[in-house]
Amino acid sequence: MQVNSGGLQKNSQGSKPIAMPADIDNKALTRLVIAIALKRDKQAFTSLFKFFAPKIKRVAATRFNNSEQVNEVLQETMAIVWRKAHLFDVEKGAVTTWVYTIMRNVSFDMLRKVQANKEDNLSDDIWPLAERDIAEAEVFGDHLAKKNILTCLEKLPKNQQMVVKGFYFLEMSQEQLARQLDLPLGTIKSRLRLALSKLKLQLGEDNDQASS
Repeated sequence: MQVNSGGLQKNSQGSKPIAMPADIDNKALTRLVIAIALKRDKQAFTSLFKFFAPKIKRVAATRFNNSEQVNEVLQETMAIVWRKAHLFDVEKGAVTTWVYTIMRNVSFDMLRKVQANKEDNLSDDIWPLAERDIAEAEVFGDHLAKKNILTCLEKLPKNQQMVVKGFYFLEMSQEQLARQLDLPLGTIKSRLRLALSKLKLQLGEDNDQASS
């Protein structure tokens, strides 16, 4: 369910949304969440959206550098509020705390996806170079290119070597490497990203020297 933060929706009968004073307190917010949970009240949701939208966008803008991602954080956060309003427990904290926790989790998930996409793009960028060098070595009976890649690998820290060799040469998944090395998945991703950056730089320098 999407609501335009620039305005309020009317319900099917055409009535206006609940008025939202700027200094609304937690009791009023709680009533809105309860109305959503028990009645699937779209007026209450629209009012809650209007209250939180500028606050969520302001925080999201400090983490993401484009408006599309900021709006995605807003929409996903409020969609979860709509779907899971029945899980809100007034005894465990304020509505603002609950909503901001949802927003934080949504933001972290998006940041992980952004980082994973960067890592995939870097991987796609470097390994065609490596495969080209190996293919040329096979065609011309010259193993210097392959040796060059292995030489570059040997220059990496041991912990990064293990991740690269496991991922690309042993064809292990990042999850398998994490289990095998008894490390968090995030650590595996980070080491792989750093290793690929260094390899790309080294291979690029070597190619420039060879062509000069």
